Amino acid sequence: MIPLRLTVVPASLLLTAPILAAVEGCGSTTSRYLLVEESLRVGDTKRADLILEQAEHEYGAKSRVLYKMDRGMTLHLAGRYQESNALLEQAEEEVEQLYTRRIRTETKAFLLNDTELPYEGEPYEQVMLNVLKSINYAVLGSWNEALVEARRIDHRLNVLSDRIAEKVGYRDDAFARYLTGILYEVAGDVNNAFIAYRKAYEAYRADASWLRTPVPQMLREDLLRATDALHLTEEHEEYQRAFADLSWRTLSDTQRLAHVVVISYNGGAPRKEDQFIDLPISLDALNLVFLTKRAGGSNNPESRAAESLLYGLNGHVVRVALPRLVPQKTQAAAGEVRLTGMSEAFSARTELVQNLTALAEKNLAERFPAIAVKAVARAAVKQTLAMGVGRGAQAAAGKDVGPLVGVLAGALARSLAIATEEADKRSWRTLPDEVQLARLWVPPGDYELRIRSVDRGGSLMGRESVQAVTVHAGESRFYTVRVLP
Repeated sequence: MIPLRLTVVPASLLLTAPILAAVEGCGSTTSRYLLVEESLRVGDTKRADLILEQAEHEYGAKSRVLYKMDRGMTLHLAGRYQESNALLEQAEEEVEQLYTRRIRTETKAFLLNDTELPYEGEPYEQVMLNVLKSINYAVLGSWNEALVEARRIDHRLNVLSDRIAEKVGYRDDAFARYLTGILYEVAGDVNNAFIAYRKAYEAYRADASWLRTPVPQMLREDLLRATDALHLTEEHEEYQRAFADLSWRTLSDTQRLAHVVVISYNGGAPRKEDQFIDLPISLDALNLVFLTKRAGGSNNPESRAAESLLYGLNGHVVRVALPRLVPQKTQAAAGEVRLTGMSEAFSARTELVQNLTALAEKNLAERFPAIAVKAVARAAVKQTLAMGVGRGAQAAAGKDVGPLVGVLAGALARSLAIATEEADKRSWRTLPDEVQLARLWVPPGDYELRIRSVDRGGSLMGRESVQAVTVHAGESRFYTVRVLP
């Protein structure tokens, strides 16, 4: 007969196991984006896209839109423009569907954390869906489809402006407006191009205090050219006074030349991380929080699990998780674009047209008060429910073992309530920190196109992009590059 051996599992292990499981999960997300960034840094866009393709299941059902956003960008960088647009189109359709959420999903998110909600993207990310689609079509030379996206951008921004009551905030998108102006001008619709250019100019000026993006010189030239072509004498003279000593080409001049547009995606989009605020509601709890933080608590899963266990046993600590933005600013100052032909060469420097980090900072700042109120309310409800679990377990177990069972059940419930507290850190991470743009008008012919990025000291960054191009009179060609870090 084989003797029966009983193994006594410590209560602390019983408590720690589910708590540790509750706080793990962000590691795979971090490593995924690091691998993508590493691939993009060495110019291996195919590998970057493959990493995301193989990680689709890691996103989960609640982040389907985010997966399509992320991969839409890597497909774009890999030159698979039609596939990129197919995914971005799906993401846009799902965003529209997510405006009506199920009540039980909202309730579950309130009781756990906001990662239980389907991700629908921030307003500026939703605009970037149409922006990226329009660039895809422009690179392909599909101008009718690009104009469809231009009109969608205009509609989306008009709806956003009507929805936002504040005068200061993200209610318009200067870069998106500017891009639509370029597309309208390429299509020969100078009137709509001027309207878009004017809205872009107004948006750059209105948002200057937080967008940190000056009005591009190119846009000033575009306003002069468009008002001159449309015989808008009063507006043209106004812009001439505002942009004194600025040289520019007339529309008739540009129509005889070839038009080259270079878009440079620089740096990485900002990421979000948790910042935990532990609120003691007794003197003992205050001492515990102080000692825990003094002992060097960190944001890794093991430390979070240990803190959750200690706070759960104490019973008088409430944890609130709030998102914090971590910028990943580019080191690139500008891109140098050079077109070299048989007998002459043309050059230009890219200008900053979009600061996505500033947009993310503004978006979070505007939403932060509502996020904080919701997080505090959720933490208070969790604490109340956990206390109820302890009392219920004690009553159910009877008076002999009830007190012990109640203590353990209450401690576990409180610990899990703390462990499951997490900020929603999802964002479109494959976007860049900045978008820069250059426009050149050159005589038709064969050229060697060289694009190189330089840092603020003028030193070359990364690898120089070199390709042969042939352009014709009246033709527009779009090219994109990715620059890291």
